[in-house]
Amino acid sequence: MLQITSTNEQKVPVMLDPKTAAGNPAEVQNVVFEVLEGDATVVVIDEKNVEVVSGAGGLSKIRVTADADLGEGVVELMDEIEYFVTQAQASSLGFAAGEPVLK
Repeated sequence: MLQITSTNEQKVPVMLDPKTAAGNPAEVQNVVFEVLEGDATVVVIDEKNVEVVSGAGGLSKIRVTADADLGEGVVELMDEIEYFVTQAQASSLGFAAGEPVLK
């Protein structure tokens, strides 16, 4: 399980890096990201790269599935992302002055 945290003003790049049992690079196909809970969204960049985009706040759970059998069969791999979103805080006071007026 991958656990990530950001504010509601951010998004998080997530990269898939499939490995064999021995830790060597491997290929998968039919990768699917499914938001099970919460209001985050997933933007697919390509087969191995996505952006998880924050919603209003709170916890989102995202299921990721892929097929490890590159042939006719299916060997499903599954994992989850827990994405916790906090509210962005003020970072400046943002002063602004109006035009001078007569007293």
